[in-house]
Amino acid sequence: MSITPDTMVFWEWGPITLNATIVFTWAVMALLVVGSWLVTRGLSSGRRTSRWQTVFEYAVTLIRSQIRDVAEQDPLPFLPFVGTLFTFILISNLLTVVPGFQAPTASLSTTAALSLCVFIAVPIFGISKQGLGEYLRSYLQPSVIMLPFNIIGEFSRTLALAIRLYGNVMSGSMIVAILVSIVPLLFPVIMELLGLLTGVIQAYIFAILATMYISSSTRSNANVEPNQ
Repeated sequence: MSITPDTMVFWEWGPITLNATIVFTWAVMALLVVGSWLVTRGLSSGRRTSRWQTVFEYAVTLIRSQIRDVAEQDPLPFLPFVGTLFTFILISNLLTVVPGFQAPTASLSTTAALSLCVFIAVPIFGISKQGLGEYLRSYLQPSVIMLPFNIIGEFSRTLALAIRLYGNVMSGSMIVAILVSIVPLLFPVIMELLGLLTGVIQAYIFAILATMYISSSTRSNANVEPNQ
């Protein structure tokens, strides 16, 4: 039993290593790209739409509603970024039902990369909304004494975001693997279902936290838009 997909190496040549984390990450990315193309190639704006289009429109509406509730702002600027994070983590966790597949989110390198994306997105959204000067002044709130603490907070919450997702996904996979080896009948199936539920929850929590961090950097001059 491997704790992380980083330890499963498929190919190695000198300093170049192709492990399960890289392979399954690209597999999820390819699945999302192909799935998006298949769903959007026949979009219809009329009354008659395909079943898949209806499902995905409902999913987008639901994500947009959640972003609005958390950010208390117009969700459209955040939707592509937060929606992509949520979808990638969700699919990665759900695909663990496929034999041999290991969720790339069970690797600290993957969760660190996702958290780094959030870390970079926060100032990008903040500066685009408030301007560079206003955004930098937010680090001096409520007083200049808080500057080092605000900077440390930026790094610490990014680290916490990565470790939280990694720890929950990895520990869930380990528990299921242990139960399968001990009691290989009904109980592991129940735990597998609970593991899938946990995967959905972790994707939701990561997306919500990312929305909170980004919206906090844009809230100073933001006005809540009317419902769309």
